[in-house]
Amino acid sequence: MSGKVVTRDVLIVVYDGVQLLDVAGPLDVLDRAGGEADTGYRVRLASLGGRSVATSAEAQLGVSADLTRIRKPPDTLMVAGGRGYAAAASDRELVRHVRRLAAGARRTGSVCTGAFVLAEAGLLDGRRATTHWAFCSELAAGYPAVSVEPDAIFVRDGAVVTSAGVTAGIDLTLALLEDDLGPEAARAVAKYLVVFIQRPGGQSQFSTWTRGDPPRGGALRDLVEDIDAHPAGDLSVPTLAARLGMSRRHFSRLFSQQVGTSPGAYVERARVAAARALLESTPDGVDTIAGQCGFGTVETMRRAFVRETGVSPAAYRDRFRRV
Repeated sequence: MSGKVVTRDVLIVVYDGVQLLDVAGPLDVLDRAGGEADTGYRVRLASLGGRSVATSAEAQLGVSADLTRIRKPPDTLMVAGGRGYAAAASDRELVRHVRRLAAGARRTGSVCTGAFVLAEAGLLDGRRATTHWAFCSELAAGYPAVSVEPDAIFVRDGAVVTSAGVTAGIDLTLALLEDDLGPEAARAVAKYLVVFIQRPGGQSQFSTWTRGDPPRGGALRDLVEDIDAHPAGDLSVPTLAARLGMSRRHFSRLFSQQVGTSPGAYVERARVAAARALLESTPDGVDTIAGQCGFGTVETMRRAFVRETGVSPAAYRDRFRRV
């Protein structure tokens, strides 16, 4: 090789309320990459007016570029996420400049809720994308032209890449690094930073089950609360329908309308949630937990667990049990 250093220009868009780790994770990956190959990255942070920004952790973040004055599009344009994402996505000037620079960039990406800025700029229309698990439903509802993948750690759709929350920005940047410099360089950086080159499982394993608004009807509300409290009981549709004095068909229709999912799906999620809590906090065996949570067999629990979290109960316990 000639020894000539080829520098790729990376621009990370920041704003008040940005998550510090959404910025620092990609920065550290790209900074370390310079020590692993004869090519490097020139990384700049850009804000409107080139002003320093206050992160969500209240630390001040210095900025080296004014987003409004950049004329040459970067090789890679990235938008960080954070608590200030909604204000950033509603800032017409910021969105306009992101759209302008993305038009000439080789690739465009976002970390965490930075996806909302890309979506507002129309850059995710007709594409697959992801964001932090806690905001996937909001992204899908606010931007119906976007196909949201809530379990993905990162999603690549053409020249646009989006990542899940916070530390997933490291996963995404390692993938971009592998594209640019090859798998050996990406692997070396991952080892140095003590992270997975490819994280096992999706982001569902990190999510918590956010139940929707409780049903309007008193009897159905009580029934749902009882399912949550006693997941090991007989929760078959015939039994649940009989408890409310309804036919199976009418009960299933009413449940789906008011809860937002079928009775069977709700029961499975309630049981998986109970199993997750026991795997995290008790030394009980998987077979015992399966019985305590109403699964009947370990295999039934394993299948439900993989559907819900993307990993097996044993793998989940290894990662999240009490230290």
